[in-house]
Amino acid sequence: MMSDGDQNPAVVPTPVPDVHGDDRWMSLHNHFVASSKDKEPEVVFIGDSQVLMLHQLEIWRELFSPLHALNFGGLGEGTQHVLWRLENGELEHIRPKIIVLWVGTYNMGHTAEQIAGGIAAIVRCMEQRQPQAKVIVLGLLPRGKNPNPVRERNRRVNEILAETLPSTPNALLLDVDPGFVQSDGTISHQDMFDYLHLSRLGYSRVCAPLHQTLLRMLEGRGVAMQQ
Repeated sequence: MMSDGDQNPAVVPTPVPDVHGDDRWMSLHNHFVASSKDKEPEVVFIGDSQVLMLHQLEIWRELFSPLHALNFGGLGEGTQHVLWRLENGELEHIRPKIIVLWVGTYNMGHTAEQIAGGIAAIVRCMEQRQPQAKVIVLGLLPRGKNPNPVRERNRRVNEILAETLPSTPNALLLDVDPGFVQSDGTISHQDMFDYLHLSRLGYSRVCAPLHQTLLRMLEGRGVAMQQ
């Protein structure tokens, strides 16, 4: 797996370009840094807009708010963008027990090996800055109504992570795909309304196993750090 920054753009910390001219991404980052200063979360969710959208739903208030969770979901980010955020203050003022990481599907133009390397770089950053925390890496979901190269790329990212993450003591790869690909190879719009972003139903299917895993870890019963 490539990990050298000169070769792999997915591991080079990079801010999201302000292509819309409203500075939304940097404003959101600054908000996360500022809001974390008076918080004591046990769980922190970090990732792309799949994480951000979860925060807007009732299921967040039902399942994750009671766990003292913070949501640091960004806007359509790749691994390189999340890495920049973490290296610029978002982990500075908090000491969570668990960090949930979900990123990679928006790494456009990157190979599966590069994306897996980017995720691994984020995990290493979390280990260095939050050594007390367990890191749950959520597997990438399939996408697109019909079989397509990006769906296959995401599947390959998960395969690489399944091979490499077990060597990281504090990291766990969690497969939260309940079986979105149906027997005919398609994904239903009822699960992903645009065949990428999850619907309320899709989130409910994904969040159930994640919630149970978080409960086991927080209650001290433990889970095997390999899956």
